[in-house]
Amino acid sequence: MLEVSGITQIFGGVTALEDVSFSINKSDITGVIGPNGAGKTTLFNIITGIYTQTAGKVILEGRDVSGLPAERLAPLGMVRTFQNIELFGGMTVLENVMVGMHTRSSCGLLACSLKMPWAMKEESRIRAGALRWLEFAGIADLADVVAGNLPFGQGRLLEIARSLAVEPRIILMDEPAAGLNSQETLGLARLIRSIRDMGITVVLVEHDMELVMDICDRIVVLNLGKKLAEGTPREIQDNREVIAAYLGDE
Repeated sequence: MLEVSGITQIFGGVTALEDVSFSINKSDITGVIGPNGAGKTTLFNIITGIYTQTAGKVILEGRDVSGLPAERLAPLGMVRTFQNIELFGGMTVLENVMVGMHTRSSCGLLACSLKMPWAMKEESRIRAGALRWLEFAGIADLADVVAGNLPFGQGRLLEIARSLAVEPRIILMDEPAAGLNSQETLGLARLIRSIRDMGITVVLVEHDMELVMDICDRIVVLNLGKKLAEGTPREIQDNREVIAAYLGDE
């Protein structure tokens, strides 16, 4: 589904990532973990078009998408969520998800402004589709709430629902469990599994090791900008280099 090949990122004289390579299998849940400063978010920013890498390639379903901006990656089926929730705070919950669906809208600004019949028909379809994604995420009862007034956990679910409204084939989540309590994390785990069961590939950067070991099919470990290990959760738990990177050599 996704191949990262020889990714290197240099900021000034600092090497944030060095020759990082791995592949993501279709319909898998893959975790990217590592100590603070390992380069995880930088890697996500490169994959999703926010940064342009110094060297290396990003291949999405056989197509080189290196350097493509996020707005061109979304129609190709790749979306992401952010460590710090990024919502349209002045819009309602429903309107936030409708924004995601508008990326596939066929009506232009003029038709919408003049409220042409076909534009209104499409808008009704988008509204109904957005409500279905809110139901999927378990927050349909909040459709009319202003997004800026949501508690943190529900804001996280909204961000995921909006990403799913783009109808992606792969979704990258940057620390989705950050700031969630234990019950919210359990709900997040169920949601991520449901997303995978729909055939959508999931990649997540996460520090909650219990969540990662519970839901991931494979795990990639970064340390000091390099790939340290890759394997199943059991293989990563037993890897002495990974243990040393987190806990020290002793």
